[in-house]
Amino acid sequence: MRRLAQPQVVKHAAIAAALSAALTLPRMLLWDKRVLPLWYVEAIVFFGGFVLWAFVFAWHTEYTRRPVFTLKIKPSLFLGATVAGLLAAIALHFWLDPLIRRAAPEDFPADIQHWVASTLFALAFTQLFLVYAPFAWLIRLFRNEQIATWLTVALGITVLLLRNQSLPTQLPFSLLVESMGLRIAVAYFAIWFYLRGGILLVWWLGFLIETRHLLSLGVL
Repeated sequence: MRRLAQPQVVKHAAIAAALSAALTLPRMLLWDKRVLPLWYVEAIVFFGGFVLWAFVFAWHTEYTRRPVFTLKIKPSLFLGATVAGLLAAIALHFWLDPLIRRAAPEDFPADIQHWVASTLFALAFTQLFLVYAPFAWLIRLFRNEQIATWLTVALGITVLLLRNQSLPTQLPFSLLVESMGLRIAVAYFAIWFYLRGGILLVWWLGFLIETRHLLSLGVL
């Protein structure tokens, strides 16, 4: 735990949290059902992001011996992430999205402005909350990459189930199972690429998956 208080960790976590808060600002501005003041919501994102980023910078490299950010990504890894992202985007767009949209239309951007905001939020905070921070905490706890990977995947599925419970009309069981299966595959490969290519590669993977909404918006 002492690593969380190291000056370098605190510095990096503060900078990353500030960037996360800035990149999530468009989503907060467009949040029609927001009841709390904007400054309060952004403060929550910043301080929550600071803790989560501190987990990442304190423990990821310490226990995996791999960097958090990798600038020189192997071409084979970049190609693999590109193929995986495009396949996931195609599967979601043509298979699951049309069915999920009926139960949760607010989860889909209505225009290019909302798409930019939701994509920035997904890359700046959702991946941090569902992948980077929990994996860092779990790898520190278990010292085993496979256990940390699958428990991180399990967290994502738990969030999906909780989200389904909160919907006015819950997804049919068969659709929920199919969605879980695809989410498991995406989460597993996101962590696999993260360990070998760092956060930048996972951002690229996530961006490609988010571009599927541009097809529905008529941009692509």
